[in-house]
Amino acid sequence: MAKQQKRATKSPATPSPFEEARDELFQHIMRCGVVGSAPEHQAEWFDETMAYMTERYPELNSEQVAELRKLGERFSQPPKKRDDTVAA
Repeated sequence: MAKQQKRATKSPATPSPFEEARDELFQHIMRCGVVGSAPEHQAEWFDETMAYMTERYPELNSEQVAELRKLGERFSQPPKKRDDTVAA
């Protein structure tokens, strides 16, 4: 009989606080209907939400919070139309 080799089991990688905050922010954006709302409403929503995220994730520094907002604002933009025509 052949010996069965034991596989080393790795524990699943735990996300960093920044990754958790990013994923939570994206979920809030989708759930709250931020995409397609007026720019002034988006700005107000982001101001309030980033204050909440700062309290919820105190381990994030100000640069990470700014990066989180930038990612969220980019995520909340409507998709850009693709130009499927090929230049001849």
